[in-house]
Amino acid sequence: MPLPQKKKCTIKDIYALPEGQRAELIEQQLHLMAPPTRIHQKLISELTQIIGQYIKSKHGGCEIYPAPFAVFLDEKKDIYVEPDVSVICDRNKLNDQGCVGAPDFIIEIVSPSSRKMDYSTKNSLYSNAGVREYWIIDPAKERTTVYRYEEDAAPMVFLFHQEISVGIFEGFSIRISDLL
Repeated sequence: MPLPQKKKCTIKDIYALPEGQRAELIEQQLHLMAPPTRIHQKLISELTQIIGQYIKSKHGGCEIYPAPFAVFLDEKKDIYVEPDVSVICDRNKLNDQGCVGAPDFIIEIVSPSSRKMDYSTKNSLYSNAGVREYWIIDPAKERTTVYRYEEDAAPMVFLFHQEISVGIFEGFSIRISDLL
């Protein structure tokens, strides 16, 4: 007897979810998202503010969006994700639905239910899609893993008390412990 096949989902399934239910669409499968913790939300809020202030102070053309914010990593809209923080410097990628194409800088804050997705699946997706820089902030381990895909370098791991330079912005760094 053959194994039952998983339903192949599309972007229509994302938009058909009940109000308040969040999910991402990866490889034609819906990945439901658990509600974030208080620390998760605090980090999103603080990071959005500090990065947004830096962009404004430099009169930059980038825009920053906290989750929930729709990112369609490909033009066919087969891959739909909601990064915790997205920075987009090419405004041509923005439309009323969100971002079509790779943001320049993505930050994900790990929760117990998203650990494998953030470190493995999304790391591969973001690298292949053309994201320039990807941070994985892990509150349980009090560390941040930084991928700078443009440099084709090994990931760097920083403890929360260490300063992390933001690779896509000159002269800008963040210390995660200052945000908690």
